[in-house]
Formats: sequence, structure tokens, C-alpha cells
Amino acid sequence: MNTKHIYLGLLGAALVFMAASCSSNQTEGEKILKQSDFPAPPVAEVHPDTFVNFGKQRIDNYYWMKDKTNPKVIEYIKAENAYTDTVMASTRDLQQKIYDEILGRIKEDDESYPTYDDGYYYYSRTEKGKQYRTYCRRKGSMDAPEEVIFDVNKLAAGKQAFIFRGYIISPDNSKAAYFYNETGSYAEFTMKVRDLASGQDVGFAVEGAASVAWANDNRTLFYSAIDHTLRSSKIFRRELDAAEGTLVYEEKDAKFSTYVSATKTKQFIFITCGSSTTSDERYISADRPTDPFKVFLPRTKDVEYSVYAHADRFFIRYKDKEHLNGLIYEAPLTGYEDRKTWKEFLPYDKDVRIEALDVLKDYVALELRKNGLNEIRIKPINGGETKTIAFPEPVYTVSLGGNPEYDATTIRYTYTSLNRPSTLYEYAITDGKTTKLKEQEVPSGFNPDDYVVERLWATAPDGVRVPMAVVYKKGIKRDGSAPALLYSYGSYGSSSDVYFSPAYYSLIDRGFVFAIAQIRGGSDLGEQWYEDGKLLKKKNTFTDFIACSELLINEHYTSASRLAAMGGSAGGLLMGAVANMRPDLYQTIVAQVPFVDVINTMLDESLPLTTGEYEEWGNPNEEEYYNYMLSYSPYDNIRAQNYPNMLVTGGLNDSQVLFHEPLKYVAKLRSMKTDDNILILHMDMDSGHGGATGRYDSIKDTAFEFAFILNRVGIAK
Repeated sequence: MNTKHIYLGLLGAALVFMAASCSSNQTEGEKILKQSDFPAPPVAEVHPDTFVNFGKQRIDNYYWMKDKTNPKVIEYIKAENAYTDTVMASTRDLQQKIYDEILGRIKEDDESYPTYDDGYYYYSRTEKGKQYRTYCRRKGSMDAPEEVIFDVNKLAAGKQAFIFRGYIISPDNSKAAYFYNETGSYAEFTMKVRDLASGQDVGFAVEGAASVAWANDNRTLFYSAIDHTLRSSKIFRRELDAAEGTLVYEEKDAKFSTYVSATKTKQFIFITCGSSTTSDERYISADRPTDPFKVFLPRTKDVEYSVYAHADRFFIRYKDKEHLNGLIYEAPLTGYEDRKTWKEFLPYDKDVRIEALDVLKDYVALELRKNGLNEIRIKPINGGETKTIAFPEPVYTVSLGGNPEYDATTIRYTYTSLNRPSTLYEYAITDGKTTKLKEQEVPSGFNPDDYVVERLWATAPDGVRVPMAVVYKKGIKRDGSAPALLYSYGSYGSSSDVYFSPAYYSLIDRGFVFAIAQIRGGSDLGEQWYEDGKLLKKKNTFTDFIACSELLINEHYTSASRLAAMGGSAGGLLMGAVANMRPDLYQTIVAQVPFVDVINTMLDESLPLTTGEYEEWGNPNEEEYYNYMLSYSPYDNIRAQNYPNMLVTGGLNDSQVLFHEPLKYVAKLRSMKTDDNILILHMDMDSGHGGATGRYDSIKDTAFEFAFILNRVGIAK
């Protein structure tokens, strides 16, 4: 399984790295080795477990693999990893070359552009040879002395895995509540508080914290904590020197998670509760932390809303079944309970989805999506001309950064494209002037004009047109001889946006066509696009991807014998589904931490995140959903047929897709497939959902995956 947030992590890890050029031709005389050219792969023990649901019997020979305390499970994982090392041994030089290319295209010593917030300039930097970032600030001016808030390299010293999730500064700027873990899990974090003057941790620590907000007294914190299923389910209030916290809210509906946050204006503390389709909020004054929380708007099924505070009004982002793309209301701070006091600030538009907004004193900045592309609008609060920042390119992504300063008259945004490095801009609202602040550097050099970027439209079996972004080097022959890699995700409403990726240019410069399919299940073409790729319409996600694959082949960008596919987490479900449905279309598939054991996982309410996923996949305790999910579950639909070459990855500490899913998936594939293609498992024994946590170690993971893809089409250099 997965969440929207996790997609961003996986995609980012894949997109942020790689480089250079080489011949696209197969090495002369190079033999593409098959499974039979290597020692026999591991064979997992068979221990059948029988399950009966709605009169249907399932036999799972590898159900026993879910117990990581079983020594035989660990032995089998180690055997698979050893086999992978054997198969990939011949690619070590290629992996190293790709790794070196990455470093050539990444500015190892780099610094983010500073952001001004409440009297301080905040920024972070990376340093050559160091795995993690250092977070800093300067008071009043960038000429002031530097204060190092967190050197994550010191925090992570000696740890096999380390995730620094971020920090929240207290209202008086003296302390920071921060989150980290040493497992690589995406859901299990420790929260501590650091005194910024001394650099020492103070007060209490919380295991399993998920969010935090400071009250204005600078000593009271509100935080959420996870339960045994890793669902953020309780909100506590606690003073720094208190022996224990006070429970102020508990979310008992297992479909909902709850989080806490403070408003930009420092007026309120909000508790947000949400499922995939429904949400509600409650709040108190940040000046009165012991007050009881007040419900803003009662929970109504299939209504989602978010409240944004302004000094003298509320803005409410609102969505229901009749307004899937959302609209924005404004309401008074006092008396808003009467819906008659609400006014439309941004009317509903069935063709425009509200992606994000940032409330300033005099303006609301909006990130909107139309026809799969973003634009930014700045709308004056008290009337006046709405300003639009639009972009002429056919394929791009723009992300609203807003401004943390309430009184600001500027906003920031980031622009990127498949052949345009990510660039940070600042837009002055009063005069419309745009200033480039920082552009992603490629030290080894990059010329965007050397590449072609296109937007293609495939036709799905039901006649729906599906967009796809494509990039390749100029001069490639459209005769089907070029290798290609097609990537997508297609779940949770997370759009498969395009980004500049130095990583993928290690493939592109070797003659690959790289494509991103914007399939249903994401929100690429609006919220209905998401609705049409979930629950009992989930198969649209898979058939959309297949349609995009067929388009690349039919239009001679590539051929089935040269096409690779990649996806992670819920995108790994996509990989497993299309491997079962149309294995003939793909030469290679890379399934990263794939959610493939849909039925078993969704029937086990003790597993992390399961119940909350019912609104995404359906509840398999209901026969209609059970039958539908069973009809596409990758693990349950493995059969005796030829499969593409496959690399499957997993993480022993994965909190989103537990390690046993990719493990048993590979075991069953080995027992069923009828081909001589390569099938390998790469299980990270130290980390979780995102693989290696250090930036250099993450590069190694990327180089490994790309070397596998290149090796399978006979490119050895």
C-alpha cells in the first residue's frame, strides 16, 4: 500500500539523480544472458495456507513469509540477495560508471535559496562527501552569523539508515520540535525538542509522533501519535517539563487519520481529521492552549474541507461529490457557523482543479490544474484584478511555494520540465515582476536544446484519451529500434508530474526514450480522473498504462523487445498488474517496493494503514469489492506464462508495503513463470519504503536499477 506522500518520496528519489552519454548500440558480440546462464535461483519452501471468502478458495503457498522473526524467512531473503549479486556481477563496472555520471551532474556542494520567516533567513546545504543536509539560519540578514540548527550528518553518524523528517520552530524562535528515525520507515518517527541557543535537546521525547504545533506560550506543544497500525489517531497537549501529555482528541474511526498544525497568522491551532473522501477540522486559540477544541464544520460523508486563517476571516477550500475539483469560500471569524455568511471566493470550475493555496494579508495565491498542466493565479482579497502566471511549454510542472510571511507581497514558485532544470522564481504581486532566484545546476553541462519533449495522447479501450510526456535525444530514429522506459504511478490522486531528472539522462543519452504516463487514478486531468481510477474502476489505471505502452510501440518510438516499465509502491501494483495482463509488451519491468498482495493485505486490519485504504481500493469484506480486487491483485493472478525480465525491490523496515509482499511475489513468480528471463529481488536489509536514506547510497540504488535495465537490452557501457 501507499499514501500520496510516499509517491512523492519514491518519485523524487528516482528523479533527482543521474547523467552523461554513451553509445546506444549493443556491445558488439555481447550476449544478453538468460536465467539458465546462471546458477539456479533460490526456491522458497512451500507451506500452503487455505483461505475461503464468499465461497471462493485461495491457497497461498508463501503466506508464512510475513514473519520476519522466522529465521527461514531471513535465510531466504539473504539467498535471494546473494543470487541478485551473482546475476548483477557483470554490471558492476556499468553501475560504477552510472554512479560517476550522477556525481558529474549533481552539484555536491550546494545551498538552498534562503527563505525569510519571522526575523530569520532559513536555508539548508549539502556538502561533498556527506550523505545528509545541514539546516541553518541567520538572524535579520544573510550577513549575520550562521546558526546551525541541525547537522543531520552528525545525527545519522553510525546509523545504517536515517530519515530527518523536518522541524517546526517555536513562536519565539528559541526552540525547534523535530522528527527523525533510524529505520528508514515512512511512518514511525521520534519527536524531540531542541533548544537552539545551547544545541541541546530539552523536555520530553515522543515515539511515534506524526505532527506537532506550538502554542504561543512557547512551552506547550500539541502533537499527534500513531497506534499499532501506524495510523495517526490521537492528539495530545503537553508542556515541555510535564511528566506526561493530556489526550485532547482521539479519532476512533479507523478510516481516518488526525494531525495538528498552527496557522501562519499564529491565531489558531487546528486539528485535521481525514480519510480519502471525507474530512473535518476543529480549532482553539493559540493563545489559550487549555481551551477545548471547537468543531469548525461537522463531518459529512464525502465532504472534504480545509480551513486557512486570515487575520479577519477564514478561507475554506471545499470539495464534495458535486464539486470534485473544489472551490473556495470566505467566511467571517465570528458567525461563520451560519453558512449564509459564506461567500464564494473562487467559484467551482469543472475543468480546473485546485491544487494548493497560500493566504497572505492582501492576496490568495492559487495553484490550479487545467488539462493536466499547472498555472498560478494571485487573487486580491478585497477585489481587483486577478493575475495569472502561465507557461507556454507543452509539458511542464509548476509548484506554488507561497510565502511564510503573512504581510508579504511576493510569492515563490518552482518551474521544471523534462528538459528544463528546476528553477525557483519570485513573483512580485504589485508590479508583476518575476525574478529568477536559483536554477538547478548540472556541473558536467546540459543543453536542453539537444532533446525533444513531446506530449502524446493514447486512447484507452473505453475511448478515453490519456496524456503521456516523452523526452528523447534529437536524432533518434523512429523505427522501433530505440529502447524506452515508461514510468507511472496512478493512485491516491497523486499526479505523475514531469520533472527534470539528471538521473534519467543516463538512459536518454544512451538512446532511450523516456516517458511518463499520466493515467487515471492520479489527478492529472482533475479530480474525476482520480475517481475513474479507484475502487471498482481501478482497472482503468492498468489499461491506460497498457494503451500508452502500445502507443509508444505503434508509433515506432520503441518496440516490445526494447520497452521497459517502472513504478513504485502503488505504482508497483501497476507493474504487477500489467505484467500479468500484457507481459508481451515489455522486455523489462522494475517494480519498486510493490503493493502486490492486495487481498491478503486488505483483509488484515492489523497491518499498517489497511482500514484507511478501503476508500481507495474497496473493502474486501464486501463481496463485490472482494471479487473485483481479486480479479486484478498481482500476486493472486500470477499464472503459468512467460514474464518479462523483472527486478523487484523491497525494504525490510518498510512501513507502507511490508517486506513480505515483494518477497512472496518473487517466490511465486519463480514457481510459475515459464520463460528463461531474469527475475531478481533486491531487498534492503537496513531501510524501508524509500530504500537507502543517504544521498550517495540512494544514488547507488538508482545506478543498480538503471544498470539492470541497460543490461537487459545489451548495453554494457
